[in-house]
Amino acid sequence: MQTIATIYIDGAFVTPHGEELFDLFNPATAQVIGQVRLADAEDARRAIAAAKRAFPAFAATGKATRIALLRRMHAEVLARGEALTAAIVEEYGAPVSRAKWMAAHAASVLLDAAQLLEGYDFQRRAGSAEVVMQPLGVAGLITPWNSNAGFICGKLAAALAAGCTAVVKPSEMSAGQTRIVSEALHAAGLPPGVFNIVTGRGETVGAEISAHPDVAKISFTGSTAVGKTILRAGADTLKRVTLELGGKSPVLLFDDADLATAVPLAIQAGFMNSGQACIAGTRILVPQARLAEVEALVQTVVGNTRVGDPRAADTEVGPMVSQRQWERVQRYIRLGIDEGAQLLVGGEGLPPGLEAGWFVRPTVFTGVHNQMRIAREEIFGPVLVLIPYRDEEEAIAIANDTPYGLQAYVLSSKPERARAVAARIDAGRVLVNTLAHEPLAPFGGFKQSGIGREYGLFGLEAFLEPKSVLGLHA
Repeated sequence: MQTIATIYIDGAFVTPHGEELFDLFNPATAQVIGQVRLADAEDARRAIAAAKRAFPAFAATGKATRIALLRRMHAEVLARGEALTAAIVEEYGAPVSRAKWMAAHAASVLLDAAQLLEGYDFQRRAGSAEVVMQPLGVAGLITPWNSNAGFICGKLAAALAAGCTAVVKPSEMSAGQTRIVSEALHAAGLPPGVFNIVTGRGETVGAEISAHPDVAKISFTGSTAVGKTILRAGADTLKRVTLELGGKSPVLLFDDADLATAVPLAIQAGFMNSGQACIAGTRILVPQARLAEVEALVQTVVGNTRVGDPRAADTEVGPMVSQRQWERVQRYIRLGIDEGAQLLVGGEGLPPGLEAGWFVRPTVFTGVHNQMRIAREEIFGPVLVLIPYRDEEEAIAIANDTPYGLQAYVLSSKPERARAVAARIDAGRVLVNTLAHEPLAPFGGFKQSGIGREYGLFGLEAFLEPKSVLGLHA
């Protein structure tokens, strides 16, 4: 049993003012593995005050100073890769193959920011004006449980590269990861107050950060419903806001695709991160003429998908993060059956051979139309739907018929066709015959999948405000 009893404010690990103890679970066993003492609104105010004090000096630092800090942060997080991987597996239940990537990603985003900063010009010309890119101020960074360490480091990297100071509100369910990341960042030797990490509930710590007048910028990753609440809370002080929210991503499987390759790729897109991913390809759009072929291949691929102990190297789908999340996914599986969808593979309850833990049977429905709730609402688990279409126009129409627009996938053997279709999809990212991630490309959503972008140049400039100075000669 581990007890995490400190938060990080003004360059030091301190005991929170908040007194609530929150149980930490291993989702693979459903057993308590520790407790974390949660921060409260008073702790959030202390962290914001520390970041505000540190801002003037940090904003005045040059690129070389910030690059050096980011490189030290990268080295310290990278050095703790094994410990971070173990924490991700234990408290989140990510399969170890995925957890290793997640731990490496938490380090790499810091190096990416350092390299981006090397070539970035904070001053430029616009006609007769000199334009200066100025850091916004104190940034509030709120991260989710499905990739906690990566989002802490990614959001913090962009904020610090821009010259902002920060207060991070990580998920209380990911306190083990947060502790390791906090220790790594402390070891990097940043000036006190430049970053602060306060683990607490969204309705207390998150709400304080979202509404506090000394916070200039909010970057939040999580559900669309919570994102709307944060947007409203920041409206009174006109905070700059980046929201990366939910998704119901389409996978457009075209008739010219090699099904033997495309169907396994589509299933991977849907089951990535055990289905607990905002970018998961949960709607697989299938040409009506090839539906029977696809159904047969899906049954084979899903039937061979290993679900179970996340520590096993061949596990592909781990448990849901909590009992609440497990129950949510079970309700959607029952709803799909009640709506009249045909259960192709999977179903309710624990997978065969598993008697404990919050595991879900990898599930795919067929006989689905795009107005069913299982086709429109984000489930956040390994539950996919097959939706047939008649022709390319209908496929594009179905893909765009959603309140979301975070990511989409196009599977086709014809590059020009794929390019033309990608141009017509309303999504922040479209992946063609790949599941690759590009850290320099902007990431974010259309419609109710969010506001603004993260990563690369767009992510950096989300923490900057352009200021025009006129009357000076070039």
